[in-house]
Amino acid sequence: MTTRRSTPAERFDRNVQRRSAQVLKQRVLEQQRAEFDKALAWAAEQDAIERAAALIVSARRRYLLGSGKSLSYASLLASDLSAGLSGVHLVDGASLRPLDVLSDIRQGDLLVAVSMERYRRETVDVAAAYVRHGGDLVLITDADDAPLIGSATASIVIGSESASYANSPTSVVLALHLLATLTIASSKGAGRRLRDRDALASELGLYTEES
Repeated sequence: MTTRRSTPAERFDRNVQRRSAQVLKQRVLEQQRAEFDKALAWAAEQDAIERAAALIVSARRRYLLGSGKSLSYASLLASDLSAGLSGVHLVDGASLRPLDVLSDIRQGDLLVAVSMERYRRETVDVAAAYVRHGGDLVLITDADDAPLIGSATASIVIGSESASYANSPTSVVLALHLLATLTIASSKGAGRRLRDRDALASELGLYTEES
């Protein structure tokens, strides 16, 4: 899979402009169906997600990094992982800054970076520095020639093509869901942690159905 870099404006001109809502909806649905089928076939045949899950579950501290739209993906993965694992930290630039992470790399730490086209410079620079200073990197990206491929201990390369102006999240979210599921399934303490969190959520009345 090679990178076809384009901007949202270029994709708008190519895919969206001057199309009726009905035609556009059909094109997007057809493309998403094909993309999802391709992602399912890829996930069934490749072991990249299993390799990444093994690295995450064996890590001492796990840092999740992304910028722009990729920060949303990193946040989603951090939320799912933290349900069953301790030591999961989202590097969001506010509560936890990249400089804090880079200045405190310890043996057993792992950085999971989400970097999708058009590859935000801050993610690439921070992840590259993390590796230079001795840390291990799991990369989630969308092309075999994406930045950081050569620096990662393990890479998950999943497509994000779309018939819209925005790259599709469908295959990316599928990969993140599989990664979180396989990671939590192989963690010895995940069941206890999930049960404890359920009990605490009930005690605190966090959800409306428990009122």
